[in-house]
Amino acid sequence: MISINKAMLLIFMSALVSACASYDKKTAAPSISKLTVCNEPRPQLCTREYNPVCATYKDGSKKTGATGCTACSDTDVVGYVMAACATAAVD
Repeated sequence: MISINKAMLLIFMSALVSACASYDKKTAAPSISKLTVCNEPRPQLCTREYNPVCATYKDGSKKTGATGCTACSDTDVVGYVMAACATAAVD
């Protein structure tokens, strides 16, 4: 019985990993409805990772940031969406 449960778990995990691996960037374009608004207080310290976001600035411009945390640490950023922008990176 235990080996059957392990086999079922293995099959389930394989299906889950396969579903995640089939992510298509063409259908996952950033949209304003998925905007994550930056909250106060702004982050003072962020982890060093790269999970690109498209940051929206107060003036309406957009730039790619490394993470939501790094984007929101800039007080000129209003929010972000989970995807790289088509423009230059945040300094």
